Amino acid sequence: MTDHPPPEPEREEGVAAAFSELAEALVGDYDVIHYLHTLTDLCVQVLEVSAAGVLLSDGNGHSVEAAASDERTYALELASVEWDEGPCRDCTREGTAITETYLDTAEARARWPQFAERALAVGFTSVVAAPLRLGGRTLGALNLFREADVPLTPGRLRLSQALADNATLGIIQQRTVHEQLTVNAQLQRALDSRALIEQAKGFLAHRHDISPDAAFVLLRGYAHRHRTRLTELARSVLDGTAARELRDPGHRPAR
Repeated sequence: MTDHPPPEPEREEGVAAAFSELAEALVGDYDVIHYLHTLTDLCVQVLEVSAAGVLLSDGNGHSVEAAASDERTYALELASVEWDEGPCRDCTREGTAITETYLDTAEARARWPQFAERALAVGFTSVVAAPLRLGGRTLGALNLFREADVPLTPGRLRLSQALADNATLGIIQQRTVHEQLTVNAQLQRALDSRALIEQAKGFLAHRHDISPDAAFVLLRGYAHRHRTRLTELARSVLDGTAARELRDPGHRPAR
């Protein structure tokens, strides 16, 4: 495969369409891996590259596979994780872009011996890596592979960083969605617990012929004495498994 640039008007339309598609992928039924696969496919379309891949950091300085535009690139990225070498790893650890590097040079072979050999074997001649940056942190890197001997233009390099920055937004969106789901789940659990306690209060108030406030004091006091969570105690009152001293008026526990 060669990396021939499209005419300028067509290229501009393609870039605009790419960012529009990425924006659409951030809404609706959002999934970060689907988003990153969309990103790598669009990189191939608009950056004059043969393939693209994304590796993410696990937060401990190690890369983990995420997405690639084709199977050979995916296999290469997986291998680079196993070897713990390659432009994506260096880009993530150093937090700076890896400028276009030709893989058959002595420098590349010395820096990434296994990666360079495998990449050349599957047909790639050069690689670029752009960091996925968030403030002072690097969340991962976008790898761009080429089969052409003509270097990427400065404009394409700037666009590659813009797409990497967009990938960062996608990852942050995923975290925001996850955190929001977590908050919503916690809120729902709190509401469910409150409802259980209110029902248990009503049951005890009726059973003991006391006010709801007094029933709550009874419930809370028992939970405190027996080191039981209030929600669990309320549930046991409602399902009939609570101790008789709590459920039955006038009952006194055996001494």
